[in-house]
Amino acid sequence: MRIAGALTALILAANCAAAAECGPDRLGVERIVKVGTQGGLEVGLKTYRQTIPLGDHEVILTFDDGPDAASTPKILDALAAECVKATFFEIGRNAEALPGLARREVLDGHTVAFHTWSHPQPTLRYLPGGDAAARQDILRGMIAVEKAAYGRDVAGAEPRDLAPEAPFFRYPGFADTPELNAWLAANDVGVFGVDLWASDWIKMTPDEELKLVMGRLARTHHKGMLLLHDNHPWTAAMVPMLLARLKAEGYRIVHMTGGGAGSGPTEPAPPGWTSETERVVGALKPRLERAAGKPVASGPIPVKPAPTDNGL
Repeated sequence: MRIAGALTALILAANCAAAAECGPDRLGVERIVKVGTQGGLEVGLKTYRQTIPLGDHEVILTFDDGPDAASTPKILDALAAECVKATFFEIGRNAEALPGLARREVLDGHTVAFHTWSHPQPTLRYLPGGDAAARQDILRGMIAVEKAAYGRDVAGAEPRDLAPEAPFFRYPGFADTPELNAWLAANDVGVFGVDLWASDWIKMTPDEELKLVMGRLARTHHKGMLLLHDNHPWTAAMVPMLLARLKAEGYRIVHMTGGGAGSGPTEPAPPGWTSETERVVGALKPRLERAAGKPVASGPIPVKPAPTDNGL
């Protein structure tokens, strides 16, 4: 599960150069966790009963929905300035349109993973065309990201044959299905939810978003895997502020990569855990089914969550 030798050499050279510039005044990366996905993996406490183990004041940064021509470079610049590494779950058609940005993420030392080809609406769970259409969109996205980010032309391959550097997948809206999870597991692809989200799909000021994120970190015992989106200008403006706050308050960055043995590492959810994803997706089910063209029972359509909500 290694990318082509020439690109590997470029990555190593870039990372060595970056490491030489990273002094103790930078936030940096505290440690790297190699995550294994053999036989499948499901992590992220918003959706699943287990997550990646983290210590006190440890944070994993993840970004969805890019790359974006305007916002992603600003986020990459902010991360580079603090020598921080993150995981980017890319939409395939965005990576195909902006291969230079997808490759830059790899060359900067970030982990690049998968988030479907088209980010279908409604979610994959309610996608017209069902399981077959969902698999096609997932696989097409994987192939596009592998080519754009890693320079590997794997057209026509199945997920197991792709042998991606980071076989990590995140569902749009976290709305999985048992059938799709089983298919991904059979192909050694891990499913990543998240421990806390910034709700930055709702437009807000950078200050509002920062306050939201820091408040939620406090409520998750000052640790967790965080979801942000690198296609929103307010998040791009907020990320430098976030990194400064994390550094000032003694947080440490953990970076995920592929290549781990087995499945995990994982730690179980705390007592009393429930899936917030299922609560929210369940509340939105009438709207999602209506969008998919399925008959639904009459009743009110749920109101879109406010920025201070933990809703999807």
